[in-house]
Formats: sequence, structure tokens, C-alpha cells
Amino acid sequence: MTLVGHLINGRVIADGTRRQAVFNPATGQSTKQVELASKATVEQAIAAAQAAFPGWRNTPPLKRARVMFRFKELLEKHADTICALIGEEHGKITHDAMGELQRGIENVEYACGAPELLKGEHSKNVGPNIDSWSEFHPLGVVAGITPFNFPAMVPLWMFPMAIVCGNCFVLKPSERDPSATLYIAQLLQEAGLPDGVMNVVNGDKEAVDTLIEDTRVEAVSFVGSTPIAEYIYTRATAHGKRCQALGGAKNHAIVMPDADMDNAVNQLVGAAFGSSGERCMALSVAVAVGDAAGDALVSRMQEAMQHLKVGASSDSRNDFGPVITKAHQEKVVGYIDSAEAQGATIVVDGRRTQVDGYEDGFFVGGTLIDHVSHDMTSYREEIFGPVLQVVRVDSMQEAMALIDAHEYGNGTCIFTRDGEAARHFSDNIKVGMVGINVPLPVPVAYHSFGGWKRSLFGDLNAYGPDAVRFYTRRKTITQRWPSASVREGAEFSMPTME
Repeated sequence: MTLVGHLINGRVIADGTRRQAVFNPATGQSTKQVELASKATVEQAIAAAQAAFPGWRNTPPLKRARVMFRFKELLEKHADTICALIGEEHGKITHDAMGELQRGIENVEYACGAPELLKGEHSKNVGPNIDSWSEFHPLGVVAGITPFNFPAMVPLWMFPMAIVCGNCFVLKPSERDPSATLYIAQLLQEAGLPDGVMNVVNGDKEAVDTLIEDTRVEAVSFVGSTPIAEYIYTRATAHGKRCQALGGAKNHAIVMPDADMDNAVNQLVGAAFGSSGERCMALSVAVAVGDAAGDALVSRMQEAMQHLKVGASSDSRNDFGPVITKAHQEKVVGYIDSAEAQGATIVVDGRRTQVDGYEDGFFVGGTLIDHVSHDMTSYREEIFGPVLQVVRVDSMQEAMALIDAHEYGNGTCIFTRDGEAARHFSDNIKVGMVGINVPLPVPVAYHSFGGWKRSLFGDLNAYGPDAVRFYTRRKTITQRWPSASVREGAEFSMPTME
């Protein structure tokens, strides 16, 4: 059986302490084992990063960027291999995995602009013969902790920018689907990155706690569930670290009476069920304004969902695949059960979905639930599965109040033809990422990604311009060379330009 190890100081190693099975969620069978790093192994990775830091921080940004240019080429060259690994361990259909990888590559492209992004600012003569300028200095050793649902894209949100800013990186990917992440890190080595600049440790809570407690780690980036995000943010900041921790979501789509209903349905089908709903930006609640809109939405969704194809990742004709584990399959089904028990109507039921030839797979079919209310468990909590719930309200104001009242504020959208309504919605809704007739408003690589409320802990968002700020410290230097022929006396008042 294949063993997935750690990448430390340029070599793949296995410490042999603990191992965990890695499953193919389409077959339900264990295909590999992954090493779970001990505290000592994580400390070895941190030490490798710390040793590599002095040389890497003094490498010119242009040379760092050239590594990223070569890395981008290798990611594109080996895209089929990366996507196959994602499919085998996550279950994501090949076309969806390709989309994930492409969004990750776009972050590498942005990182290639490091010489421009790190230029700093300069002002001449801020005072008599005084110049002032700012510089962006790397932090040192930084860490990333990433989730199972995007084993390629989310790590690529983090380490390319951290590394081109001059830092050295320790990545702890999900132990559920580690192979694609490790392979990508090896491609970065192949691109010419010096040993120790990028390290990967697979593991569980022991590895996480070591990263957030070790004094050599200056900053931690995290993406995952809200309880873990809050834990990591609280612990990391208590240990004096900079931290950004992205948590869960409950993304609502308002469907207005004037919406292009055919377009809204097409967009909702993809946004709700793509990647089996295992996206923090998945649309999981449709808020229909008025019963006429609600009836039309449910009727057309029900019809559209008849054509959904669920199956293994290797068949690109499928729309989405299994969920990640047997336990998560049971959790998603449990949420559907609870909605039914609490009075909602199951319009399309995916609880007993089976795929021919993959009877032991962790499949949940696309599920549509109508007449959901805000007090139901399935509404309050993040399901993270292929489930779309419909809530009916009487007005746009009521719909917005419903969204604003939820503890999560990651993403939202509105389907409407009314520009005034769209502008009012985008100006006033208390959510970090907003779409107007765009169901998955995930920012492009040169903007930044992040929600509001309990969807983000920390002051800076992921990737884009905020990544430069997160992975660097600003140093401002003020310089004066006094004239040898003029000697000024001591001044005791605060210096000004008056």
C-alpha cells in the first residue's frame, strides 16, 4: 500500500510514528496510508525553514519570481496527474478539479509580480534634506493549515505569495487527501526552490498545535470550519503570532420576483451541487421573495435536478462525486433527516443515492428542501453537502434581515433585473463577498478573499493584495545627512514642518 510521507528540507521522509488510512470516497476503500507527524517531526520542518530563511530573504525578489514562473509551467504540464490525485482522494470530478487547479495557478501568476508588489514607497524632502521610505520585510517562518475540499487551490492561496515575499513555509494539508498537495510541493522543488524554503507535514491536532505554539513560527494561515478557525486564531494570537483563520459559511441567494428564473435555476444548480456542495462558497440557501417566485423556483429546480449525474471522478460526464468520508455522508443525511423532522418538505431526496459499480461509495445525491425556517438545525448550521434549502419571505428587506442575522457572513448573491435593488443589496448586506446574478462571487487572484462575522478571524483576507500585507512587515526609514558646514542646535519640541 502506498505511503504518503512528509517533505522536509527537500526530501520526502517518513517518521514511522503514526499512520492513517486514506480512502477513495467513490469506492469506500482505503487506497493509501498517510504519515501523521509527531511533534518532533513538525519541529524538524520548522528548523529546516528557519535555517533556509537567511539565504532566501536575501534572494532578490526577481529571482524568487522566476521560481514561480517555472512552478506555474510545471503545474500546467502536470495538471492531469494533479487532478487524478484529487479525484482519487477527494472524489472531485476531473473537470471540477481542473477548475480548482486553474484558480490556484492564477494565484501563482499573481505571485510572479513580486518585484512590483514589494517595491515599497519613497518620499523625498519630507523635511529639510530629509527623505523617507518604506520597505516590506518578510516575517520568517510562516505556516499554513488547509482543508480537504481544495487540496490544490487553498494551499496555492498561501505559500506562493508567502514565499515570494521572502518567507519560508511549513504547510499542514488535510490528512484526508494529502497526495495532490505533496506532489505540488515537489513540483515547486523541481522549479528550483532551495531546500527548506517549502516544507509539508501531514498530521492531525498534534501537528496543528505544534505549529501554533512554536515560537519560531511568526504567522499562521488557516481555512476550515468555524470552531477550528476560532481555536487556531485564539491560540495563535495568544502565542504572539499573526493569524488569519477563515471559517464556515451559510451562503444565501435572494431570488427576486423579477429575476430571470431560468438563469437563476441554472446558476443555483451548479453553485449548490458542484463539488458535492463541499465548498465554503457553495450556495446552500435560496431565499425566494414571494410565494410566486418560490413556487416557480422549486418547480424549475426540481425539473433541472432530474438531469444531475452523480458518480466517480474519472467520468467527466458526471456533475459531482461523493462526499469525503462515510462519517460526513452520515452527517449530511442527518441534516436532511432533521429538516424533515422539523417540518420542512423534501422535494428532491438524495439520501439513498447509489451509483452502479460504486455501491460502497460515500454518495449523497442532490437534495432540494422547501419551506425551511430560520429556527431549523439544517438552516442554522453548515451542511457542507449537496443540499439546497428554500426559505420563503415576503420582501427583500425580510430576506436581507435573515441573511444579516446569521452568524456567518462569507458569501451571498441576488438574482434580479432591478439595478436599484442590486445596488441597495450590495451596499447594505453584512457579508464579505457579494454577487449580483453571480452565484459564486469568489474574487480573482488580484483581489482578496474573505468573509465577515464568524466566517473570518483576523484583520486581513486571503491572497491578493492582503497577502502581501499579511506575509510582510512594513519598515519605514527616515534619513538625513546634515551639511558639514551647518550645525544646528538641539530641538526639544516635536519636529514639524511649520
